[in-house]
Amino acid sequence: MAGQKIQNPKTQVPETPQANDHDRINLALTICKNYSNNYSIALNESSNDVYFEELYKIYEETQRSARSLYNLMFRKGWYSIKPEKGQNISQSVQQFTGYQKQLP
Repeated sequence: MAGQKIQNPKTQVPETPQANDHDRINLALTICKNYSNNYSIALNESSNDVYFEELYKIYEETQRSARSLYNLMFRKGWYSIKPEKGQNISQSVQQFTGYQKQLP
């Protein structure tokens, strides 16, 4: 199974100069990702707790929206994932466990 893509059947969209569902959803996902990144920076630099909490609510909703859009694109077959080999996962776990042990 290693190396095979996991993908749903692709939903066909018209290939015309006009924007189609794939284009619109992909754009919305890109915008959500960018907002999420910017909110993350704003959270790190927020000036007080009240401001932080309000920003965090917006950040969480943006993250949920991005996840929903990604899931929609995956269901429509517009995104695929590739399974990772168990050996690579084990190596990553060992690496980060080592890092964790170095923390105070």
